[in-house]
Amino acid sequence: MGVKSKNRAEKRKEEKKTLYYAKLNNCPTSPRKMRLIADMIRGKKVELALVMLKNSPQVSSDRLYTLLKSAISNWQAKNEGVRLEDSDLFVKEISVDSGRVLKRIRTAPQGRAHRIKKRSNHVTLVVDSRNKPSSEVEETTIETKE
Repeated sequence: MGVKSKNRAEKRKEEKKTLYYAKLNNCPTSPRKMRLIADMIRGKKVELALVMLKNSPQVSSDRLYTLLKSAISNWQAKNEGVRLEDSDLFVKEISVDSGRVLKRIRTAPQGRAHRIKKRSNHVTLVVDSRNKPSSEVEETTIETKE
């Protein structure tokens, strides 16, 4: 591994320590349907997003509800001394990418066959706090003065 790529890898690794996220891979829902639900909660507070997903009738909202709870627990694991109620968490980013496509065949009239694409998706959800813990605020003010 070269010096540049090693430095970039270390930098990425340090950035991931302050990033609170959860991923859902190969979810058997079409990306188009999942994006409708993802757009609904993007930028919202976590408590509001959980209520919206819980009361939504779509199947994909159940999967996103579980994913959001997982992201919250990842945040709690990295911030043990901070209370969830005081942190003012919100959904910072949510991205839905297409996953693998299963190709199937359905019978058609007169001996023909039609292709069916069963799509899946990958969802990445990032949660962040509007009220940063005091240690992070002090570090950023020291860096800007130098």
